[in-house]
Amino acid sequence: MASVTTRPDPRPAVTMPVGHEKHAHYSYRDFFRFNREQGTIIDWNNTQNLLLSEDFIVGLQAGLEREVGDASAAVMYTIGRDWGSRDAQHFSQWYEREYGVGVKQSNLLFLLETWWWPFTAQGWGKWEVETESKQKGFLFINLFDSLVARTLGDVGKPVCHLYAGLFAGFFSAMTSRELACIEIQCYAMGETYCKFLLGGQERIDAANFWVSEGASAREIEQRLHQL
Repeated sequence: MASVTTRPDPRPAVTMPVGHEKHAHYSYRDFFRFNREQGTIIDWNNTQNLLLSEDFIVGLQAGLEREVGDASAAVMYTIGRDWGSRDAQHFSQWYEREYGVGVKQSNLLFLLETWWWPFTAQGWGKWEVETESKQKGFLFINLFDSLVARTLGDVGKPVCHLYAGLFAGFFSAMTSRELACIEIQCYAMGETYCKFLLGGQERIDAANFWVSEGASAREIEQRLHQL
């Protein structure tokens, strides 16, 4: 089962276990609160979750492709971007409440891992952020066990447009810069993991052209460092 975060539950916050101030809530039993009477799943950050089957993911992708054809990738990207932008606001609030410090004053890697851990708990996969190229204005994000790619299987093309939009929306909101994101390697193409490039639109456009020409992720990375 895959879980998807939705808007914050308007009802009063659930009661968290003793030791909340320790921040050590990263276990399934602590992170989620299942209320069978109300039929809700609330996580540690007081956000309501939904459980979805893999059939839902397949149906969503197939339905979009049937309705809008090749534009389905742009639709999923736009949905993800809006989601990421909204989630950045929600994350900033609960992060400051949880740790007593603003996101701008925090260590970057700690901040990013704190943001992504709930996604891992909800079934969206694990990630790794490569920050070596940060000074050059772009980042690489490695995603392991993508929910979308794992579900759709080997279809011979990038399919994680929702993730690309999510990363673009979140990082744009957090940095107050207009950033874009593209998947340059995908599990659904027979690779062992998915790889994304995050940066300004000019670099993303160049990478998109190289992807269309059949360039590998390694080749794209080399070309970017040569720009």
